[in-house]
Amino acid sequence: MSDTIELAWFKSTYSGTEGDNCIEVAVAPTTIHIRDSKDRARPHLDLTPAAWAPFVAHAAGVA
Repeated sequence: MSDTIELAWFKSTYSGTEGDNCIEVAVAPTTIHIRDSKDRARPHLDLTPAAWAPFVAHAAGVA
């Protein structure tokens, strides 16, 4: 039995289809996983749900 959990990654519907600068997100009960959609093999960023809202606000330029 593997300790690896298969994550369901998704991109925003606002993301382009031309390989634009996009991130993908996978939500788990205790962690929000974030990765570069152009380089999925690289390590991804893991945030707690409490850190997710400030991260999004900062990325949107409102924090």
